[in-house]
Amino acid sequence: MTDTSHTGSTADAPPDPVGRPRASRRRRVQGQLARRGQRYQRVSATVLRVCVGLLFCWFGLLKFFPGASSAEGVAGRAMTEMTLGLVPAGVSLPLLAVLETAIGCCLVTGLLLRWALAAFFLHMTGVFLSLALLPGEMWRAYGAVPTLEGQYVLKNVVLVAACLHVAADELAP
Repeated sequence: MTDTSHTGSTADAPPDPVGRPRASRRRRVQGQLARRGQRYQRVSATVLRVCVGLLFCWFGLLKFFPGASSAEGVAGRAMTEMTLGLVPAGVSLPLLAVLETAIGCCLVTGLLLRWALAAFFLHMTGVFLSLALLPGEMWRAYGAVPTLEGQYVLKNVVLVAACLHVAADELAP
């Protein structure tokens, strides 16, 4: 005898309004959810890829318009620091705009995906490097409490995780 209720059998379970025992309905719903989960699992990398791509397109496009991106100041200063002052903020922001928009378009379309992923991870390296290069802007006292700008940078760990899944899917045989 299978134990599907506290009393020991499905015959003891009160029927649902259609007349089937509740345990049977529960198994049916669990089976439907499992099938839907398997279907979504097949497209999950594509969903993540397109979502991150749309986000990158959006944030990249904002950088083309002065004052539209709340990150442009810190991005320009970080880029100037990373290039040892060789690339001023006025030049680095349009470069970042082109880079982010191109990465986003490639992620959305799936074209040149491996190149886009390489550019994405290189870009994220620079983004996270800003936490060390601009500590006064990224951290409050003692370095354990991020400022709003620091939180803006730290949330990118989610984008990195998403693109790691996309890269694993792309590189899988």
